[in-house]
Amino acid sequence: QVQLVESGGGLVQPGGSLRLSCVVSGNTFSIIAMGWYLQAPGKQREFVASVGTFDTTNYADSVKGRFTIARDNAKNTVYLQMNNLKPEDTAVYYCYAALTRAQAEGSMTPWWGQGTQVTVSS
Repeated sequence: QVQLVESGGGLVQPGGSLRLSCVVSGNTFSIIAMGWYLQAPGKQREFVASVGTFDTTNYADSVKGRFTIARDNAKNTVYLQMNNLKPEDTAVYYCYAALTRAQAEGSMTPWWGQGTQVTVSS
């Protein structure tokens, strides 16, 4: 079992930046990947970014070059640095932890945080 708490969301102007944080606790030694999904109103959750062992990262095409995911193991925290934000980025951002390959690949539901709202004004 893993618990995750996100923070850092808020209202930002187009072109601005935010940094989301996700503090994880519990069975952290079993985590094989962590990352972020977003969910816009009325839409399915969409993959944003992930980080695995040896700091291997993956990004959705829509955020590549604008967002950066990073992990600080000493603080049990994963960050999402979001630059050049667009109105289309407006969503609730959920941190996740994957304990299995299926969870890491998105075919099964991982452990979720409560979400943090990001609103990019237009």
